[in-house]
Amino acid sequence: MLGEKWITDRTPTERFPHYTRANAGEVLADPVTPLGWTFGWESGIVLGCRDGFVSYGVFDADEYGDPPETFGLFGGYFYNCLTSARMMGVRMPGVTPEAIDDAYFDAHPDVPPYVAEDWHESPRHSEMLTETGAYLLGAESHPPTEEHKLLAQKIRAGRPDLSSLTNSELLARARSLQPHLVAMFEQHVWVSLGASNGPGILSALLAEVDRLDDVVKLLSGIGDVDSADIGRELWKLSRMIRQNSNLSNAFDQGVDDLILDRCSEEFGAAFNDFLYNHGSRGPNEWDIGADTYETKPELALSMLNSMRQQDDSADPEIAIQRNGEIREELRIEFSEMFAGNEEAAAMFAAGMQSGEVWLAARERQKSSIVKPIQEIRLCFIELASRLVESGSISDADLIFMLLEGELDEFIADPSSFDELLSERKSDFALLFDLVPPFIVNTKCAPLSEWDKRSERQIDPVGGGDVLSGVACSPGLVTGIARVILDPNDSASLKPGDILVTQNTDPAWTPLFLVAGAVVVNVGAIASHASIVSRELGIPCVASVPDASLRIPDGATITVDGSNGTVSIDQLPN
Repeated sequence: MLGEKWITDRTPTERFPHYTRANAGEVLADPVTPLGWTFGWESGIVLGCRDGFVSYGVFDADEYGDPPETFGLFGGYFYNCLTSARMMGVRMPGVTPEAIDDAYFDAHPDVPPYVAEDWHESPRHSEMLTETGAYLLGAESHPPTEEHKLLAQKIRAGRPDLSSLTNSELLARARSLQPHLVAMFEQHVWVSLGASNGPGILSALLAEVDRLDDVVKLLSGIGDVDSADIGRELWKLSRMIRQNSNLSNAFDQGVDDLILDRCSEEFGAAFNDFLYNHGSRGPNEWDIGADTYETKPELALSMLNSMRQQDDSADPEIAIQRNGEIREELRIEFSEMFAGNEEAAAMFAAGMQSGEVWLAARERQKSSIVKPIQEIRLCFIELASRLVESGSISDADLIFMLLEGELDEFIADPSSFDELLSERKSDFALLFDLVPPFIVNTKCAPLSEWDKRSERQIDPVGGGDVLSGVACSPGLVTGIARVILDPNDSASLKPGDILVTQNTDPAWTPLFLVAGAVVVNVGAIASHASIVSRELGIPCVASVPDASLRIPDGATITVDGSNGTVSIDQLPN
């Protein structure tokens, strides 16, 4: 039975009291496993976030507590630290805390107003942030991101035969990868913060000439976006299925029973290459306790089953090329428009370059980080499978119920933990029914007071209603709404349908190649759903409150990705 607080939950501190689920759901939609949080986050990513905010120029390391308050965890759910982000608005010249709220976090009535404190202002940090800002606007590339991409590939290529390692060696290998999480996430802070500059500059400039709806078009068709590349590779695989009757028949029978090599040796080899390159991706991939394409290939195969139904005209390369051409036409038009204003022309050029560099870098850096996370995950999966085989534990998933501090004792006597971990797993399952509060404001309510998904009542939409959100990818599409909360349960999504969900991460990318448009409950112009929608050429509206709960499956809706609206044309019969 759940207590008033989950075993890994944090307590807000006086200095960092405010936390938000905004932009957190696309990182970890579900509760994070105890081992995933303590091993992968507390001893890796959390420290990297601290280092990133320090090297970026927002904080000194000693302004944080121990552990650093870079993120929150409440009810097992991941939260962004609102206070930490706002400090960038306080200390960066020309920015305000309110502007940070607008850029990163959804407008919500529970968001507390910013209240200044004596320690917030810092001329020294303002000077550092001025230097950082100049770098961000002038950079044509970010070398650490490219270096980490090569390092991630090297880590994957250097994977040993895990079955030959002893239990202690498996744990040692997992621990040896934690420093990579720290170093890579430090740079993830840079590219994530940098990704807001281009959209911010372009929005300010185009608002002055009443062309704000063109911002998303100027951020489309950038190219070289790693998460969109996953979609491209899966698209090629889907064409192989579509063109091979044996493969098509096999998929008709159900992806769970596929024997790929028997159906097509060429497809089997190509799919294995995909798993090698992208096997670290999957829903909740930031949690080492979550499945990925490599650990559960059905995740990718089920998406291919939907994608194979798309006509060849839905080739993402066509959309990318079209959006790229529109983008270049607009670049020329606005360059000419601002030519007589030296300052505006310079800012437009800087905004375009910044968007190109940092939005792509954000997706690339994440693609690199999930590779060492995958290598850690596989160490624990190997360890768990052999312990189940020896009868030491009853269920392989129990290993992810451990806390990092228990690992050495567990390795020494795993059977003594079986009952405790089984109880934790039962309690952990209860977290999924909880509705995490959007804001944690100085104190988190006891879990017993949280709303439950199974009991929640939401006012449905009516015919003719228009829902408002954030315009994230241009275009106007009318189609059937398909409410999908799990990317692995996507059989209902047919070509041209509109994907309506809570939030997305790269594991959802293949579904973007099936959908005619995307609507998400949370997100912003620099969030995953927005970036990938723009690259793949489909409209997207983000930050539509409770869209996946209010819009009924089967409704006919119109998505205006340029103006940020979702119109309810007809309710299902």
